[in-house]
Amino acid sequence: MGEGLQGILGPLLLFTVFIVFFIVLPQRKKLKQEKNFDKDLKKGDRVITKSGLHGKILELNDNGTCVLETMSGKMKFERSALSIEMTQALNKSVVETKK
Repeated sequence: MGEGLQGILGPLLLFTVFIVFFIVLPQRKKLKQEKNFDKDLKKGDRVITKSGLHGKILELNDNGTCVLETMSGKMKFERSALSIEMTQALNKSVVETKK
């Protein structure tokens, strides 16, 4: 019976290491990026929502919402509706255009 336990311990250990390095740690990193993105938002920032709406932040509320000014007027969104990836790409292209 001891040989059977040792035979399964190796693959179980490898599976655990795989889960930690390829699932848990990347999720932690993404969560930290989202937290920093939310913390760094300020009035006047240009952002894109996850649905693709472009706007400029007019208000940041403590209850997790923000007011965006768009071509259609003012709209209220949850901060979680803002896309980190698309907003960073937008800001990166604006910086490159100014150079």
